[in-house]
Amino acid sequence: MNGSLRVASTAQFWPVVMMGLAVAVLYFAREVFMPLAIAVLLTFALAPVLSLVRRTGLPRVPAVILVVAAAFVGIAAFSFVVVTQVTELARNVPTYQSNILTKIQSLKKSGSESGVVNTVTQAIERVGKEIEKAGESSAQAPEPKPDPLLVEIYTPDRPIQILTSMVVPLIGPLATVGLIVIVVIFMLLEREDLRDRFIRLVGSHDIHRTTEALQEAGQRVGQYLLMQLIVNVTYGVPIGIGLWVIGIPNAALWGLLAIVLRFVPYIGPVIAMVLPLFLAVAVDPGWAMVLWVAGLFIVMELVSNNIVEPWLYGSRTGLSPLAIIVAAIFWTWIWGPVGLVLSTPLTVCLVVLGKHVPQFEFFEVLFGSEPVLDPKARLYQRLLAGDSDEATDQAEELLEEKDLPDFYGRVAIPAMLLAEHDRRRGVMTEDQKQGLASCARILVSNLREIAIEEKEEEDQEKEQPEQGKGESAKDKEREDEGKEDPGKAVASIELPDGAGRNVLCAGGRGELDDVTAVMLAQVLRITGATATESGYADLEPARLRRLKTDGVDTIVVCFLNRDSINHGRFLVRRLKRIRSGLRVGIVLWSDPDQAGSARPDQDREITARLGADFVAFSLADAIAGALDADVKTQAGETPAAAAPKMAAAQ
Repeated sequence: MNGSLRVASTAQFWPVVMMGLAVAVLYFAREVFMPLAIAVLLTFALAPVLSLVRRTGLPRVPAVILVVAAAFVGIAAFSFVVVTQVTELARNVPTYQSNILTKIQSLKKSGSESGVVNTVTQAIERVGKEIEKAGESSAQAPEPKPDPLLVEIYTPDRPIQILTSMVVPLIGPLATVGLIVIVVIFMLLEREDLRDRFIRLVGSHDIHRTTEALQEAGQRVGQYLLMQLIVNVTYGVPIGIGLWVIGIPNAALWGLLAIVLRFVPYIGPVIAMVLPLFLAVAVDPGWAMVLWVAGLFIVMELVSNNIVEPWLYGSRTGLSPLAIIVAAIFWTWIWGPVGLVLSTPLTVCLVVLGKHVPQFEFFEVLFGSEPVLDPKARLYQRLLAGDSDEATDQAEELLEEKDLPDFYGRVAIPAMLLAEHDRRRGVMTEDQKQGLASCARILVSNLREIAIEEKEEEDQEKEQPEQGKGESAKDKEREDEGKEDPGKAVASIELPDGAGRNVLCAGGRGELDDVTAVMLAQVLRITGATATESGYADLEPARLRRLKTDGVDTIVVCFLNRDSINHGRFLVRRLKRIRSGLRVGIVLWSDPDQAGSARPDQDREITARLGADFVAFSLADAIAGALDADVKTQAGETPAAAAPKMAAAQ
């Protein structure tokens, strides 16, 4: 036992060590890995462009040289414009000092009327004077020292030294740029060979998964960089033009910086806006220019976020918003400002790696945007936590794509099955069970308005001509999704006409069963039937005779525990003795996602032992059995086998 625990702890310890070593290598060897990372991302971005150029018939080598040369000429031109604009801005800074002083004085005058700014200024001046007095009193030098003489060392200019001082600082950046260019060229030339070598090293035993991972990584990163560049250009160019019209100096610089900084998630646009705002304060003695600049950036942000980005939907990365922020902090710590720009595409690669490589699955769980829990598990967790508001929000979000019967049958009742499983394991306390049942009842009550709306839709469909029946807007949406992605569409539960039927739904053995009975009754009311619900306590022998069955056609007893067959058989006998001709059905809930593991022989045996008028294992079967007065589920048939007969009878 101790040996196995020691092995397990060691197996969990090694991944942490490896992650720490990887981070250390990335940090201390950043001079090597940074250019390689930039080259890889540029390769991803230029690969689609290279494919387009190759389709014109140009050979591989000239096409690669043309694409890389065009890309780096564009980058060089961009850098040249930025450097030129920055130099011009630096020369003009002293001319803006008077405007800044004017604004400070105006603020001081306006603040003196209210006394706030004046009071703060006087307080600061008093503190400064006290510090000066303390310094003078603590001075120990009785005799004043003569002021030091300023000495200026004159060195004649030498051309070689000047040239050296200019060239040496440029050697490192130029060497890095040259290395990136060479690596990008060779990666584009040897792209297929590099892919084959990567597959051989990483996943030759599963070529399909490795190929899918490479394609997804290239598609996500390339699409993100290309679409983000288009979005940034449509954002930065109007910003530059607008600033030029407003009168901000070096407007081209701020437009170009807006294009680059918008690659930085969240904080990039803020930085791009703050710099022109400061310049507007320095340039204009008044405040009109500042307001115009702020308005320009706000309008462009709204247009970009609500029109351009949704239109160019390809800028999605598959990362959660929190993951983007955490990734930006991490890569900035590792590689500085370059890591801040590269943080999103690098993290996208890690998420794709976690999606296709089981050992790195935690990357997808931590940083991915897809839900990591099934809807039923999420709902069960919210109900167990007693958060009925968030459970309702989750249900309403799912009901935008599902009907209420689909939600109950595929999410809510399976969530109650998870709760019953934990209850049987003994990990759920009585208080937790009571709280969960109460929270689930609140959820059903909150969905009552949706149930009323769906009932009205059902009534309208019944009044429509025959060809228009049963084709709601959600059904059309599901049909369209099925055409686009056959694996995504889910068949909805068909609701029969329940007009004139009176059904009593009751829980079998506990509060959790009572909740499922309430859900079933709410769905039956959508069909037009009269449905009421009763608790499991009302079916106890001492209270069974007081059960109100006047006008009831069918009683449906719901069980979450399949081992309740004997209890269900006794309930059927007792309910049959209350009134002759009363139909009694038993529902043994099962998870539809686990239907493939059902055992027909066991279902037939259960049906035979219960002796009920019908036995159902799903919400669709329970609805059909409760509303069908003529067709009975035979003792030797499963609900799946009896369903065609019920449909034919209707």
